Formats: sequence, structure tokens, C-alpha cells
Amino acid sequence: MSAPVREPTDQRWCEKVTLGFRNSGGTAVRSGTVTFGTHVIGALGIDWATVESTEKLPAPIGAGKRKKQTWTVCLDAWRVPLGMHVETRDVTVRWE
Repeated sequence: MSAPVREPTDQRWCEKVTLGFRNSGGTAVRSGTVTFGTHVIGALGIDWATVESTEKLPAPIGAGKRKKQTWTVCLDAWRVPLGMHVETRDVTVRWE
């Protein structure tokens, strides 16, 4: 998995996160999940909370193949008060 590439949206409680995947194994990856750890960041840079969300892996990914996908990751608007924003810093993948 590549490092996440983040892009802002027009809503402070959302951002677009792009990940690249490479299957270096000998068989196709047929399913799995991607878990995003999205941090709520205050105006002074203080990390106030982390909220996890899970999405399906863009499967299948054939043996030796690459795939890229972008998700719009959002929190509930009430979790991100005016002056704060989100940063999806933590990403984990569970391959099946």
C-alpha cells in the first residue's frame, strides 16, 4: 500500500484520500478492508480526536497487479466545529 495522498474538499469535515495498492503475491486478492483513522485537528494544531471508518478494498487485485482508488472520508459535521479540520493520517489494510 502507498502512503495516503490527501486532498481537501469544500466541507471541513471531509477529505479525499487516495491509496495505491500492489499485489506482490502469487494469487489474486479477492477481498479485504481499508480502515481510515481520521484526526480532528484544532486551529492551533491540537489533535482533539481520532475517528475510525472502514471501507471495502478495491478487489480483486490480480497477482503482480496495481490498483489505485480514492475515497471521500467524512466525519459527522458536529464532530468538526468551526475552525477545525480533519486529517486522515492512519490507514491500515486487511487483505483476504
